[in-house]
Amino acid sequence: MARPRKPLLSRDRIVEAAGALVDAEGLGAVSTRRLAASLGVSGPSLYNHFRTKDEILDAVADAVSARVDLSMFEVGSGRDWREALHAWAHSYRDALADHPNLVPVLARGPGRRPAGLRLADAVFGGMTAAGWPPAQATRIGALMRYFILGSAVGSFARGFVDDREAYDPADYPHLGRAHLLAERQREVDEGAFETGLTALLDGLSLQYAALRRP
Repeated sequence: MARPRKPLLSRDRIVEAAGALVDAEGLGAVSTRRLAASLGVSGPSLYNHFRTKDEILDAVADAVSARVDLSMFEVGSGRDWREALHAWAHSYRDALADHPNLVPVLARGPGRRPAGLRLADAVFGGMTAAGWPPAQATRIGALMRYFILGSAVGSFARGFVDDREAYDPADYPHLGRAHLLAERQREVDEGAFETGLTALLDGLSLQYAALRRP
């Protein structure tokens, strides 16, 4: 039997194509018609794999969540709750780094997405196993997610232009070196993330110490 000229349509191919479109042009660029055209198939054929466009976007978001390392929460990992949160936060941010346009989908919560649910389950389980009360473990998971997703929305450094003349000292007396931020984007943004993460964990450590105090 002759092999088909084009690869057979699959969920993975649809998710990959949709993800590329979201990364390049944003969520608004995704439509079943456009997606089908990029895959070289008819629009209705997508419905053999996904019922709606939202289901496709959920699958794309879940594929990103699946890249987040959760091994630090496993029994026997050798990490305490603070070390586990620190490692997980960096892994989560790294997974989102190239996909900021997907943050609004991820911000809606895991819903029924398998990888997203495994992520939430791992964090909650790790916190309760360390002795955090369930209600506080839930709040910690929410707090961390807010912080990580927020850090992935955009770049602070990229918000400034590399033109010294744009920041007249007469108008902005404290932005004399702001034109240097754009070329130091990675250093600034990663440093800001680590600073904020450390501050969050320091605060939680104080709460944990008070919780464990006789």
